[in-house]
Amino acid sequence: MNSAALLLSLCFVGSYSQQLCDHPPSDWCSTWEIAKACKVEQQCIEYLSHKDLQKRDESPVKVELYYESLCGGCRKFVVLQLFPTWLMLNEIMEITLVPYGNAQEKNISGKWEFTCQHGPDECYVNTIEACIMHHVMDIQSYFPIIFCIEISSNVTSALGPCLAAFQPELSVKTVMDCVNGDLGNKLMHENAMKTDSLNPPHDYVPWVVVNGQHNDTLQDRAISALLNLICEMYTGTKPEACSGKGMTPLKRDSVCLN
Repeated sequence: MNSAALLLSLCFVGSYSQQLCDHPPSDWCSTWEIAKACKVEQQCIEYLSHKDLQKRDESPVKVELYYESLCGGCRKFVVLQLFPTWLMLNEIMEITLVPYGNAQEKNISGKWEFTCQHGPDECYVNTIEACIMHHVMDIQSYFPIIFCIEISSNVTSALGPCLAAFQPELSVKTVMDCVNGDLGNKLMHENAMKTDSLNPPHDYVPWVVVNGQHNDTLQDRAISALLNLICEMYTGTKPEACSGKGMTPLKRDSVCLN
């Protein structure tokens, strides 16, 4: 029975007991006492159960981004698609950021050493971003910092200004202690394992996984019109932002090949 039918059932049953019920129909299922007084207990159980199932079906769209900090295509995607879409639709989407990309790792005497596609600076900024995520934890707070770094003209020196603008309570020293210490090494190894376990394996970055799935169609849709894709895939009531236009399209060749 759909929600409309359940509401009709409530009204039909309740009409027999209106002389005992001093509450409007909109309140009949608000408390168990009111439901009993209006003699609609069973209908309320069914109605609320249906609403709970609907709520569970309306789960956020999950977007995982596997990227590297100095890849031009990754930066364009973060700046022009992912961050603006998240600003408008963060209540219906969950984002996971994994900075590592096409890097390689090797265990040297018990410590992981990394080689990155765009050189040591990229390994350095990848680790900065991983450490920021670890210390801040809440994406509502750390994503603006990551965006600030990725949009900066000098990515390698953006940490201080971006922290000052978006998370002044987190010190540069705290982040750099992580970057230069065992914690940063551990975080980057974890990102390496996440990236290396992708199925299918990534051929390039940015590599986008939506609701646990990656294929050429999803990738192309995400890269070219992420906002439209999220709006289409979300099963609940669409937010107002879904009635507007999407972000500036990006070309598929804006990637860094593995």
